[in-house]
Amino acid sequence: MDGSPAVAPRDARAEAASEVKACADRVMDNIERVLVGKGAAIERVVVALLADGHVLVEDVPGVGKTTLVRALARSIGCEFRRIQFTPDLLPSDITGVSVFNPRTGGFEFRPGPLFGQIILADEINRTSPKTQSSLLESMEERQITVDGVTRPLPRPFLVLATQNPIEYEGTFPLAEAQVDRFLMRISLGYPDPRQERDVLTRLEREHPLGLIEAVVDAATVVAAQERTKEVFVHDDIKDYIVRLVERTRRHPDVQLGASPRGSLSLFRASRALAAVRGRNYVVPDDVKELARPVLAHRLLIRPEAHLQGIGPDQVLDDILRQTGVPAERPVR
Repeated sequence: MDGSPAVAPRDARAEAASEVKACADRVMDNIERVLVGKGAAIERVVVALLADGHVLVEDVPGVGKTTLVRALARSIGCEFRRIQFTPDLLPSDITGVSVFNPRTGGFEFRPGPLFGQIILADEINRTSPKTQSSLLESMEERQITVDGVTRPLPRPFLVLATQNPIEYEGTFPLAEAQVDRFLMRISLGYPDPRQERDVLTRLEREHPLGLIEAVVDAATVVAAQERTKEVFVHDDIKDYIVRLVERTRRHPDVQLGASPRGSLSLFRASRALAAVRGRNYVVPDDVKELARPVLAHRLLIRPEAHLQGIGPDQVLDDILRQTGVPAERPVR
């Protein structure tokens, strides 16, 4: 479907989408000065940021995951924190701990690295499930509770977690509840030979990461997140999202389909993608483009299907082929 469904009159929504696109373009262009040939991945991370969601990156070491997160943090003038997940890491190591101060005779809270804004959870599957679960409250509710005291986290707040899809020794697979907290899962992949040569040239003397500066500030990002909520989504598009997610629960190769959180995530991400591309309305192509990164990691494939080489991506491709898109409607 190339046309758009019926939308609200072109008014404040158009202005909101224009502002979001301008903000996103500045951020993406700035990051691309550092990260070569990863425009699609950069766009999806920015979409997640504007949709107020988190990203799981499954990729091999050395493809630029840390560079991507650091460049994003610098581009939006936000505090970057890196947490290296290891088997001996404790929940208090990342959330913070109350320490007794002998001078005052009381306990003082010392915040952990989660009290940043852009968080790199490096190799998240190398720590115990107990420590992994300490992220749940921060990712879902944007707050952390320690010793019965709940403290809000700064905005914007984005967790970008990485895990190696090849190496399994000494790892703890993420629980379904943990995986479901990520808005989308992406992969950077290897650059092609021309892009890799460009990387060598850029790093010949110094890392370009040290040369980039903030192009927007945190307040602008938060305003863009609010503006993204004004993007119009027709009821037919909402029904399309629900049908796609509902079919993941009935597919013969799926043991556990996507939850209602999957529907909401696809809805939010589709709005953000439309705004990033300068539209004040969502079209089915937005939903189709994001279905795999938003839903694939939420599906549990049956063992017999897995043995036949069938994975979540193939299942979603099958569902997308079988699910009719909303009929084209004129724009009001």
